[in-house]
Amino acid sequence: MKKLLFLLAFALCAVTSQAAVDYGDWAKQMDGVEEVKTLPGAATALSLERFLTLTPKQYREMTGERLGLKNAIKLKAAQKIVKRQLKRDEDLSKGLYVLLAILGFGWLAMGLLSDWDGSDWIVNLVLTFLCWLPGLIHALVKMKDYY
Repeated sequence: MKKLLFLLAFALCAVTSQAAVDYGDWAKQMDGVEEVKTLPGAATALSLERFLTLTPKQYREMTGERLGLKNAIKLKAAQKIVKRQLKRDEDLSKGLYVLLAILGFGWLAMGLLSDWDGSDWIVNLVLTFLCWLPGLIHALVKMKDYY
């Protein structure tokens, strides 16, 4: 049983390390999306995080030119599409998360999804050790934070 659990943990670590996506040049990765193609060049030259939080007012302060209603709508549509695309590139699928929670490894899934940052996975580990059911409930309630 210990060997099986070790093998499962090793497989999860191997899968998540290979599933990492490089978002350095996000505009080239979204090349097929029409909304991203029609954006002004200054918007696509930004980093991904800066692009996702960009507002028309910030664009005007950055470039000195007004974005206009049509381009503002295109900007918001492109931001929504990019966010949706990022959600598809998740490290763990929802089904695997639920399966790990049922098996008592919800803390492992939470830790992998949050890069071991925060205390949710520690709380889940303690709840799982106290009794399996509170750990399962906590993992399912916290699932909305990751998906």
